[in-house]
Amino acid sequence: MRHVDFAPLYRSTVGFDRLVSMLDGLSQPDNGQTYPPYNIERTGENAYRVTMAVAGFDETELSIESRENTLTVKGEKVEKEDGSTETLYRGIAGRAFERRFQLAEHVEVKGASLKNGLLHIDLVRVIPEAMKPRKIEIATAAGNGNEKQIEAAAA
Repeated sequence: MRHVDFAPLYRSTVGFDRLVSMLDGLSQPDNGQTYPPYNIERTGENAYRVTMAVAGFDETELSIESRENTLTVKGEKVEKEDGSTETLYRGIAGRAFERRFQLAEHVEVKGASLKNGLLHIDLVRVIPEAMKPRKIEIATAAGNGNEKQIEAAAA
């Protein structure tokens, strides 16, 4: 894979640091990280859900953090050795992990739940009022009578 140098963009742009850093991060390989498996679903027009298979982890061994448009999910399994059992074969993965997701602008974490070994993280895009589309009424030159009131007030 070829490496792309984004240094010329840093010289000629102002305020696009985050975008260039994101492009630079996307060009780096993910090192084949496949654990834990996850799904990303669209549950509504502005709603999303990330579902991760975290079998064997409980709520105290998982942490979810949202900072600067990055969602980070960490899992650290605490091994409890009570001496009463001996594991002959370990097929259920219980290794520590850290998975990062880049969130778009104005996407916020609404909540998280753990059920049947699946961690569900609900996300919602909250569009600021200033960015929402608004309907602009078109005034007509004749027929509504507002022009006469303005002229009368000016005279």
